[in-house]
Amino acid sequence: MSVIDLSNLPFPGNNLRSFLDSVCEEHELDFAAYAGMDPIAQTIHGFVNYPDEWQTRYVSEGFQHRDPALLLASRSIAPVDWQRLRGESTFQDIFRAASDHGISEQGLTVPVRGPYGDVGLFSVTRNCSDREWGLLKSKILGGLQTAAVHLHDNVIQSHSLNRKLNHPSLSARELEILQWIAAGKSQQDVGDILSISNRTVEVHLRSGRSKLGALTTPQAVGRAIGLGLIHPS
Repeated sequence: MSVIDLSNLPFPGNNLRSFLDSVCEEHELDFAAYAGMDPIAQTIHGFVNYPDEWQTRYVSEGFQHRDPALLLASRSIAPVDWQRLRGESTFQDIFRAASDHGISEQGLTVPVRGPYGDVGLFSVTRNCSDREWGLLKSKILGGLQTAAVHLHDNVIQSHSLNRKLNHPSLSARELEILQWIAAGKSQQDVGDILSISNRTVEVHLRSGRSKLGALTTPQAVGRAIGLGLIHPS
């Protein structure tokens, strides 16, 4: 697979590198990186705020194809703490090289699964002790997961990627229910409005979440609005 640098893609109100910098500043981190796979072109797209020398070395030595943090996270639905990978020789090789550029082996990769079969991997690092990392991780994990979804959704919706991908096919009823939820109605309210049971509403919401690659109903509503499938209220 070839690697595409997304650093210059349009990003709402800012650019991608600045977004990574802001996440690092907010959560007391050293570096951050995003990597994803275009399921149509079979290319890896990404951007980082690592030192330029490490970016060049990482790609030139093909680490993106062997990095165990990325490989494990791409198959996972849960964040992957790099501590669990320390015993792997490939991990040791990569971070022996990374240490030459001031990058610590203390880190985390958050996977995001999108509605098109796409997968985004958001990684962060911090040079600190295991104890300090454990305390920091417990404090920032929720914020990192939110940032990962926001970042991945905006990358996928960018013109250069979105034009190749089909919108998920939601039924008229699924869209109708999501539209009412977006308007602030509860599931019970929606059931009363549409004269269907609360269970039926939940079945349609579950199906809609699955098609949109969303873990929660608010995330499904946000993605549906972003794709122009429903309208914000």
